[in-house]
Amino acid sequence: MDFKELGISSGLVKGLTEMNILTPSDIQQKMIPLLMQGSTDVVGQAQTGTGKTAAFGLPLLEQIDANNGVIQGLILCPTRELGKQVAKQLFKYTKYSTQIFTEAVYGGEHIDRQIVALKRTTHIVVATPGRLIDLVEKKALDLSNVKTIILDEADEMLSMGFKKELNQILNFLPKVENKWLFSATMPQGIQEIIAEHLSKDYENIKINPDSKVNKKIDHRYLICEDDAKLNILLQFLKTEHKNRGVIFCKTKAATKKLTKQLIAKNISVDGIHGDLLQKERDKAMRAFKGKKVQFLVSTDVAARGIDVEGLSFVVHYQLPESDEYYIHRSGRTARAGKGGVSLCLVNAKEVKTLRNYERTLAIGFKQVREVK
Repeated sequence: MDFKELGISSGLVKGLTEMNILTPSDIQQKMIPLLMQGSTDVVGQAQTGTGKTAAFGLPLLEQIDANNGVIQGLILCPTRELGKQVAKQLFKYTKYSTQIFTEAVYGGEHIDRQIVALKRTTHIVVATPGRLIDLVEKKALDLSNVKTIILDEADEMLSMGFKKELNQILNFLPKVENKWLFSATMPQGIQEIIAEHLSKDYENIKINPDSKVNKKIDHRYLICEDDAKLNILLQFLKTEHKNRGVIFCKTKAATKKLTKQLIAKNISVDGIHGDLLQKERDKAMRAFKGKKVQFLVSTDVAARGIDVEGLSFVVHYQLPESDEYYIHRSGRTARAGKGGVSLCLVNAKEVKTLRNYERTLAIGFKQVREVK
């Protein structure tokens, strides 16, 4: 099965081929033919890193009338990083097809600049919920011609407190033809949104429904005292040679401190967290994606837009606040069919949390005594 057989036009297939995306993933094989049919509401549940952007992005692009310079598609994302990543992917897909214009709008940037950008021809808007509402209230964009709305990483938007905004936005669009919701998990709040806003006969597609976490991830843990974590992390990073990965901390303060400590040890690293200006976060992400730095230290929220090919590992320097964050953290590795390691550095008391992850996420952790 290839993308042409799924109904994707030759120009988009050529763009995918240049990106070395040749064989559709499970979710793409199941979603694309369904979404290409026209008016339909769909819920897609799949682990992060399984190719959701192409699963919804390609059918959306196929539906756009490039000759009609109005906003026809709306994609909601939890963070500006993810929004920018989705917009960039759509741009790459269309390199050899009819020009379709996508604009990403999000907080942390001057809204006036985004208002000016939206005055240009725009077919698809990728937005964070708060900024979209700001723009609607300023009458800076017209959503009356939107045929398709996509909620990407819906569970994360909920965990970030955007439920009221999501309901508000969905109520802006009573005449929309397609509502496509994608989520790694299905908490109660997501079920309420589905019940209120999607048609009763919506299609429900689940990829590996018994596993919330990508099966290609190797989950490991090492028990150590908190004051020994830095040295153990340094040993681990040295064993990785040229491999690249992300190190997670729970707080902005811990992220800043660890980044400074690693730089002081001549480790090729940068950090992203909520206290950075947008241009500083962009600079750090460009350096990481461009392989100018080997490792990235990040908080949970800042990491949501990290979709970097070939990351070999993630390290949980501090455990996340919830099992959902563990899903999203570990999903930064083992993407696009490859394997990867998720290593937790924990003290003896924290092993109990890992046992909870094993039960709720249906995964198994392997203890390692030393990094090698």
